[in-house]
Amino acid sequence: MTQIMGVSSTDFEYLRELVHHHSAVVLFGDKTYLAELHLQPIVELAGFASIADLVTYLRTEPFNSLHAQTIEALVTNETSFFRDSHPFEALKKYILPELIKQRESERSLNIWCAACSNGQEPYSIAILIHEHFPTLLNWPVKLIATDFSTKVLARAREGHYNQLEMNRGLPKNIRDHYFQKLETHWQIKEQIRQIVDFRELNLLQSWSSLPQFDVIFLRNVLIYFDVVTKKALLKKIKQQLRPDGYLFLGSGETTISLDESFKRVLFDKAICYRLHSRGVNITQ
Repeated sequence: MTQIMGVSSTDFEYLRELVHHHSAVVLFGDKTYLAELHLQPIVELAGFASIADLVTYLRTEPFNSLHAQTIEALVTNETSFFRDSHPFEALKKYILPELIKQRESERSLNIWCAACSNGQEPYSIAILIHEHFPTLLNWPVKLIATDFSTKVLARAREGHYNQLEMNRGLPKNIRDHYFQKLETHWQIKEQIRQIVDFRELNLLQSWSSLPQFDVIFLRNVLIYFDVVTKKALLKKIKQQLRPDGYLFLGSGETTISLDESFKRVLFDKAICYRLHSRGVNITQ
């Protein structure tokens, strides 16, 4: 019979190292209760008697799917549709109108949602484009959404959401127009799903498969990394962002003291970042 027991400090330290090594995410010492909550289903499904037995197995076996499941369970996947609203308002009122003018000759646009979790953020952008910028539906727009978790990507591609998720940040008119109600959940319609290209990508690994982007959403991601990893990611972002592109971070995140190549730009209540010394005009 499975025992619901706490995670020892020794086992939690191993789990911290496992997660950090493979994802660079830092699990803080006061999150043992979350480890207990999120690992218990894995323990039961895999047939272990306790979390301690699971950790013993992980310590002694080569990296396999159970290690990957454990890491995915311990990494936060908290998100919602149109989360914090202000970045989406800036995208609608200022950024996309400006980029449409600047890209008129090439008629292409690339947007990246990094660490996209269950897909609410890229789908929010896809809905915004469909609602307000029909011109872009005739462009080869690349809306790429990435995550290292195969589990959340599979769910994101399906576009299935429960009622609680639908109630968080999604206006009723948008819900009724772009989602269909199934028996116990909702599914986003195919016309929106086909706009988003979901890809598996670990941010610590190569980004060579990605194009340069006009807009990058890296929101509520840096907060989980240590300073060294934050700096390394921002350095890579500089290479991936077009000279006149825009970077969105989470409301509690900043490039200050991490990378001086970026300057802070304010659009109403939305904060984003652009590259210094590229001769671009900031329109607000």
